[in-house]
Amino acid sequence: MSQPDLLAALDPEQREVAETLRGPVRVLAGAGTGKTRAITHRIAHGVATGVYAPTEVLAVTFTTRAAGEMRARLGALGAGGVQARTFHSAALRQLRYFWPHVHGTELPQLTDSKFPMLGPAVRRQRMNADQALLRDLASEIEWAKVSNVRPDDYPRIAAARGRSVATLDAEVVGRIFTAYEEVKRGQGRMDMEDALLLTAGLLAEDERVAAQVRRQYKWFTVDEFQDVSPLQSALLDLWLGGRHEICVVGDPAQTIYSFAGADANYLRDFPSRHPGTTSVELVRNYRSTPQVVSAANTLLAGTPSQGVRLLAQREAGPAVTYTGAPDEVAEAAVVAQRIARLRDAGQSLDEVAVLFRINAQSEAYEEALADHKVPYLVRGAGRFFERPEVREAVTRLRGAARSGATPAEGDGWVDLVRDVLTGMGWSADPPTGRGQTRDRWESWQSLAAQAEGFAQADDAHDLGAFVDDLDRRASEQHAPSVGGVTLATFHAAKGLEYDVVFLVGLQDGTLPITYADTPQAVEEERRLLYVGMTRARRELVCSWAQARNPGQAARRRPSRFLTPLLPAEAVPKPAGSSTRNKARTCVECGAPLTTAAEKNRRRCASCPASYDEALYERLREWRRLRSQEDKIAAFMVFSNQTLEEIAEHKPQTPAALLEINGIGPEKLAKYGDDVLELTG
Repeated sequence: MSQPDLLAALDPEQREVAETLRGPVRVLAGAGTGKTRAITHRIAHGVATGVYAPTEVLAVTFTTRAAGEMRARLGALGAGGVQARTFHSAALRQLRYFWPHVHGTELPQLTDSKFPMLGPAVRRQRMNADQALLRDLASEIEWAKVSNVRPDDYPRIAAARGRSVATLDAEVVGRIFTAYEEVKRGQGRMDMEDALLLTAGLLAEDERVAAQVRRQYKWFTVDEFQDVSPLQSALLDLWLGGRHEICVVGDPAQTIYSFAGADANYLRDFPSRHPGTTSVELVRNYRSTPQVVSAANTLLAGTPSQGVRLLAQREAGPAVTYTGAPDEVAEAAVVAQRIARLRDAGQSLDEVAVLFRINAQSEAYEEALADHKVPYLVRGAGRFFERPEVREAVTRLRGAARSGATPAEGDGWVDLVRDVLTGMGWSADPPTGRGQTRDRWESWQSLAAQAEGFAQADDAHDLGAFVDDLDRRASEQHAPSVGGVTLATFHAAKGLEYDVVFLVGLQDGTLPITYADTPQAVEEERRLLYVGMTRARRELVCSWAQARNPGQAARRRPSRFLTPLLPAEAVPKPAGSSTRNKARTCVECGAPLTTAAEKNRRRCASCPASYDEALYERLREWRRLRSQEDKIAAFMVFSNQTLEEIAEHKPQTPAALLEINGIGPEKLAKYGDDVLELTG
């Protein structure tokens, strides 16, 4: 391809990137603005003009898919000799070459799983860990290593940064981390983070190695630079060796992996680390309609997450819609009906996506789409009933139904479901933090909620009928699909795009997620929604559920992130709301909570409770005595939230009690008379 042809297809900002062949260069590229096009044309233009020798260019990114796409584009542009690799691939290639020369020994064996070392490391602490906890420990060790946190320093730094692994103390995690490294060395292995660490060590300690690498690679390009970790940044600095021939591209507004070690400050602060930086903003969005672009811009406007302001280049499309459904089942049904109509109108289902915050939310949509004979694919996770914790739970419930088991406290079959799930590790209160332990809990919680909803739908239902219903769902959702609607989390959808996108479950407590308990964590949740919005080319539909199950009181609020996008009359007022927000903000005024006492009360010290506190204390004392009498945990009688709502609304009749979140027919029958006596 001739030099004019390389530049002719670029817009003015992309062309500026392509023509700025000498570094340092920073490209702030908004969603859908053609960043890959700009940087591949820059490399190809440099090769075509003789500024770059193809073998002296190294382009790095974060996924093998992105690296493959970059290689394909460069080949089509006449720059096929350029190396386009992931950070790990580039480091491992150098390590395999230099390690035997420097150390005279075989390189440690690369392992693709930390489990063979983590299991013995955990046992050295005289502990047992299931697969979910091992996965969470593996993720935490990965974070520590890419963040340059040593095992001895882990407890102190983890506490300062609010890190946690399930219920383990930071000191325990630090000891497991130490033991993991010892086991790994003893087995002669290295993990993926070691590929970066050992390469960085060679470059830092052996000038001959560093000089040879720097002679080989003189021009660097880094994609998705907002996702760079401290370790990757250190390795990149060693590759550069004080030079500044580097072009980085990224979007701070799409930083959604801070929990895994990504640090967008490397992108923001790039000019201060590389004096003389040419900074270019790509703002022309070619992906989405003006309606979608406007919503995305509004979402971030005036927030710490605001990046470049996008300018839509496509023709106008349908308005973005925002809809509240009575419950999650109804929300899923509406989405499935709308997708079925799109299919009947000729829309390719491969270009439709349903995006949600956590994997456990997929089940309602799997069920609803199966009911409408709409094929689907679950991206980034197995289908709900194929997940190990769900399969095991259904198997145990089926066994309980066949054996005629009764719940520990002699109540109805829903409590037996809870007993079975409790035996697997479920509790009414979620684990703190993210990770596989949390994901597994969410799956079990979904089954518990389904049991409650199934019981509320018909008093004649029993455990056997519930298990039969679960088997039916699993069977209907089991058939594999060659193509169909994509079901995915916001994280799994990063880098993808679709004609039509449904963003579902957009209620406070789900987005932002309950464990986002710092301003920084809440902002990352906002950016997740931004990423979801900007996946849509033509049509964007946003929805939330006012309750979890049919028949429950509508106490949920749409996500606070939707406030600037919704009509004023559709935004609920925070004061007096009965929804108990667990995200460390006052349930009365919405202000951040600072002290432990305030967080426990879920309101500021200066804010009066919206419920009768004296009645609440009487209810708590009654619950304490009743739980002792029934020999069960207090939360199994009623949660604190349910007691607060009782104390707020002071129901006087059984029907009014059923309107309280957390009270169904069984609990009404068991506890209703006592509660009504206290509220009367």
